[in-house]
Amino acid sequence: MYYSTMYLSPLGRITLACEGNNLVGVWNEGQKYHGAGISGQMIEKDDIPVFDLAKKWLDRYFAGEKPAITELPLAPIGGEFRQNVWAILCDIPYGEVITYGDIAKKMAAKMNKASMSSQAVGGAVGHNPISIIIPCHRVVGSNGSLTGYAGGICTKMKLLELEGVDMSCLYMPQII
Repeated sequence: MYYSTMYLSPLGRITLACEGNNLVGVWNEGQKYHGAGISGQMIEKDDIPVFDLAKKWLDRYFAGEKPAITELPLAPIGGEFRQNVWAILCDIPYGEVITYGDIAKKMAAKMNKASMSSQAVGGAVGHNPISIIIPCHRVVGSNGSLTGYAGGICTKMKLLELEGVDMSCLYMPQII
């Protein structure tokens, strides 16, 4: 059984989802893939301990603190490849970014392959069901483009600025 609650952040409404004691989803309102991976209906229920933990974590995050991801019981729903990519995302420090290509190299090494597609990595990053907490917003294009955030590029920029990322080498992609 999946449960949900709302959290009002400085960036708008965020849906939190859990199964038992584990957080399985954190989505910005209107985010691409909102609720993906959740089989069945989410029942709204606010008084679940993991939601209290997650809301306090998010309060601290938006106050400019750097809470550890390990403080929360996370159980993102996805296959082995995606799980491995999301684990790499969890290792990106606050205030830093990594490229899709860098993650592809790490995945190739982990899978004992000569190379890995950045596009495959991009798909896994884009389907991260626990946004903000699992920091997919810290992934950028190899040329500094702030491309590919399911919550929207403006949200990605605000999150990176909040974390103190040097934005001087990053840019907003041109929409054609």
